[in-house]
Amino acid sequence: MESTSQDAGPEAAGNQKIAPEETGKDGAGRDETGRDGAGKDEAAIGLSALPPLLAAAVTDASAGISHNLHGQRLGKKGRITRERILAAAIELVEKTDEPVTLGAVARAAGLGMTSLYNYFTDFTELLLAILEPVMGTAQEEYFAQVRDYWPDDDLSSRAMSFVRSYHQFWARHTGLLHLRNAMADQFDVRIMHQRVNSTRPLIGLFVAQMDQRGILGDTAVLMATTLMTGIERSITLATDRRLRRILGTLPGRRDESLLEINARLMELAIRDTRERAAAEEAQSR
Repeated sequence: MESTSQDAGPEAAGNQKIAPEETGKDGAGRDETGRDGAGKDEAAIGLSALPPLLAAAVTDASAGISHNLHGQRLGKKGRITRERILAAAIELVEKTDEPVTLGAVARAAGLGMTSLYNYFTDFTELLLAILEPVMGTAQEEYFAQVRDYWPDDDLSSRAMSFVRSYHQFWARHTGLLHLRNAMADQFDVRIMHQRVNSTRPLIGLFVAQMDQRGILGDTAVLMATTLMTGIERSITLATDRRLRRILGTLPGRRDESLLEINARLMELAIRDTRERAAAEEAQSR
């Protein structure tokens, strides 16, 4: 999936009047969708297409926005409109391999471009707004798997549980996460920062798994970073819809074998680093 810069910024709206946010009505008594009475229930319809956890995260993210880009305070209608935009964008990114534009999102949400520019200046800003609730759900999924310390005799099963949860998250949001990574690889600075900042806390949790006392310092950080970079890259390839269409589905337990291999590598990395930390601590006594 790709974004495109063909959509112009807010200036494309020219001198069109932007309706006050609280009423959302133009001179003809129409709402911001440009249709009489339209849009009142469309947020619920849009959000209903999302998994419940993600729909709730989208609602929470919109509730934290108090004003639109023109400084108008958001009432209930404004927040519902923003939810509808996010839901439409998520649906488009996840269900099509065609380039996703702001225009396509506006059409899917039943809005005009002027209304969309009340909330987002460009596609990157919209993508970041989508990523916020999506990555928020990760806290209750794969992040939750690694917060408590894994006992040595339970490393194998805990590593497998984490890798399976991580893979499921990527499979569920494959379009969005692959688009994010593609834009980061094209040096979109804002997306690059999001990608790094969303991964850094996870690396920190694995550093704690490997070296609770901080004995190895940067060595544990480098090990955790290398481990997660490798696992993300392999799962990225495994969940790439375009790659599957080109290569086809390989026979056998391809996905399950990949999970087992990643879990085994994770187990070995954690166990080895713990042993090195213990040995270094013993030598320092």
